[in-house]
Amino acid sequence: MARRVRTRHLIELGGLVQKAGLVDLADDDRATLYGAMLELAEKAREDGNALALWKRRGKRAFDTEAESEATP
Repeated sequence: MARRVRTRHLIELGGLVQKAGLVDLADDDRATLYGAMLELAEKAREDGNALALWKRRGKRAFDTEAESEATP
């Protein structure tokens, strides 16, 4: 059961990478995507406000998407 939960979680994370447009932007190059994520992690460690900023931005994007899906 725990393996299924973990697998679903990883699939959802991959979906976020796709949804953000990073797969197309990086031409589906995993090394590029991984390098970008490493840089983001480094930035988050150095800048205490980065995570809060990214969280607000992500929530706004989710809310906008939910609103556009709810409106026919």
